[in-house]
Order: sequence, then structure tokens, then C-alpha cells
Amino acid sequence: MGKGVRSGTVKPCARRLRGVPSIRPRKNLGQNFLVDSSYLDVIISAADLGRADAVLEIGAGTGILTQALAERAAHVIAVELDDRLVEILRANFAGLPNVDILHADILDLGLTELMQFDRLSYRKCKVVANLPYYITSPVILKLLEEVRFFERIVVLVQKEVAERMVAAPGSKRYGAFSVVVQYHAVPEIVAIVPPEAFRPAPKVDSAVVRLLVRREPPVKVASENLLFAVVRAGFRMRRKTLLRALVMAGQAGLGLPGADEKAIREALERAGIKPERRAETLSLDEFGRLADALLAVRP
Repeated sequence: MGKGVRSGTVKPCARRLRGVPSIRPRKNLGQNFLVDSSYLDVIISAADLGRADAVLEIGAGTGILTQALAERAAHVIAVELDDRLVEILRANFAGLPNVDILHADILDLGLTELMQFDRLSYRKCKVVANLPYYITSPVILKLLEEVRFFERIVVLVQKEVAERMVAAPGSKRYGAFSVVVQYHAVPEIVAIVPPEAFRPAPKVDSAVVRLLVRREPPVKVASENLLFAVVRAGFRMRRKTLLRALVMAGQAGLGLPGADEKAIREALERAGIKPERRAETLSLDEFGRLADALLAVRP
């Protein structure tokens, strides 16, 4: 864990942040502004920033977190979609040379091009984000696709999404998203954040999650694309047996060409996995063995 951060120990201290612009949050953008500074401290601690660090902030909002990041990091690229907030942010940070405000939708940005920006290139970057609930999974998956650029990712997300990230095989939250996240990073829930820490208050709890990017994947496979295709296929019909789910995915052409029932049975046998098991019971290591076995038996 990061310095001074222990999971589940932070309680709301009613220390309201000052200087939050009185601007009406946009419901269609899923805006919930963090207004309790005790959780701002948790996020900063989880990011473990140093003077040499570059930070990509997603969803700068009112700029409260941006300010805290800028005080501790070498450079901050803050991405914000709301044009009203971009105007405020650019005015407020005009005097800080280590902050750039980028008016963009993170899902439309090419991260490869962004990370070649001269202030970010040649160094690992940390990501910090208070993510709108409706884009949480797509944003995290996008970051993981370009994970080589990042050292750690700290996100404030809906508690349910956080639980999916850290879920273990056999648990109700465990799914394809869990497997992909855990393949690329070591996720940890740092703190639970109650609704009253935001304006407006959401209807559910949130959580600060720290993702420590792995230098090497926990399992080595011949084809990452096939691994993730097997994972998606298995969970696409998670109530069916693994054999049936993969057969149906193969028939539908969902990334498993040539994987007929005979080939899938043989691959399961090679991987030491019983065909009647369900995807939700498989570990990442087992998914890896199955993907390699499928590659070996395919014509």
C-alpha cells in the first residue's frame, strides 16, 4: 500500500473543499464533484507522486485534484470534456507552467500520440482519475491496452466496479473485466468513499482503487488476443458450462476460429480443466493454459 494509506480506514471528516466553482454538474456527463478533502488526500497518497513524475488526469472537473497533483508532480496533463469547465481550468492554471488542460473526450484520444507529447515522453506516467460511472470500464480497458506507458493508475470509481476489479475466481463479481485488469495490473481497493463526499451525492458508495502495473504478465501465453477471446467467450454465457460457452462462441466466430467441440474438448483435457466447469471458476493461470491448448489443437 501507499504511504499512509490503509484500506477501509478513511472516514469522512466533513472537511469541505473551498474554491469549487458554483457550476451545475451535467447529468449526461455523469459529473459528481469530489468536495471532501479527506478523500483528496487518499487519492494523492495512493498515487505516491514524486517531483519527477508525469501525471495524466482524466476528468479534471473543477480542478481541485489538478491543483494537488500539480503541487507534487513534474507535469500534469488534465483532460476534461466539459467546455464550461475547460474555460475555468485554463483560467485558473494559466500561471502554472507544469499544467496543460486538454479539451477532449479520453475515449476519442489516441494515447500513443498523447504520450509522445514532449512533456510526457521518455518517462513513465501515472494516471489519476475521478471517473464518471458510465465510462469507467471503457476508460480502464483503454488505459490497459496502452499500459506500457503507465506505472500506476489510481481511479475513483463506483464501489461495484472496484469490487469487480479485485474479484477472485468463484465470487459473484468475478468476470472478464476482472481477468483483463488482473492480467495487466495488481488492483487494490484503498478506501471506500461515501456519497456525501460528492456534489451532487450519487446513490451508491464509491471506492479509490490503485492499479500497480505489472512489468510482466502473471501468466505467459502464446497469444494474448486468443487469451482474451477465450475469457470473453467463457463469460459471455457464464451460466453455461465452459465447453458449451466456447462451442457457441466458436460457432458465432467470436475470436475462436476452428474451435469446434472436438477441438475444445481436447484443449480442455490438455489444460487439465473439466468441461463442466464454468468460466467464473477459472483462475487466470487456467485461462492461460486453455488458450495455449486451443492454439495447439486448432488446425
